[in-house]
Amino acid sequence: MRQPIRTLNAENIHAIKSEFEQSLDCLGASIQGKHGVQLLTSIKRDKVGAGPYPQVTLFEAANRIMSDLVILNGIAGLLREKTFPFTEYTVEFGNEDKNGFDIRASSPSETLIGEAFNVAPSFFQGKKASALRKLRQGGAAARYKLLMFNSDATPERYSAKHEPGTFHIAVDIASGMISVRCAPVTA
Repeated sequence: MRQPIRTLNAENIHAIKSEFEQSLDCLGASIQGKHGVQLLTSIKRDKVGAGPYPQVTLFEAANRIMSDLVILNGIAGLLREKTFPFTEYTVEFGNEDKNGFDIRASSPSETLIGEAFNVAPSFFQGKKASALRKLRQGGAAARYKLLMFNSDATPERYSAKHEPGTFHIAVDIASGMISVRCAPVTA
């Protein structure tokens, strides 16, 4: 089941997040009892047949789902903590690319754009560089730029070189807690 609602706000975020997480309960059946090469082949080749992305392999579904969990938990955290002056965020799930960015929000006077991902620590620097490049190239008019990622992707002593107006948001997908780091926003 794909998330049809892409505008997230305080009124709908918890129901959407809960429904999404419940849709994950059936995952894993396609690999039960498999081992070795048979297991790996199934993960990489067989359609999962369940969950939010039934038409893709378990490998691809896991990548999409983990990024979706960063977005859902991250936006829930932003709304809960009222981090930015926006009451709703438009997001893209999976590998959608209709709005140019994974996250958007706007008001009459301000704009926010963001990229979100979930990666292993070994891929963090490369993915971060790619996302920052995209934010720089397409986000000149945005007052707020978000880089949202899973909190376990960074080394313990991670310290980003922050650009003005760019916010690094680490999301714990298990607890829903967020950590926001930024450089001052320039006027």
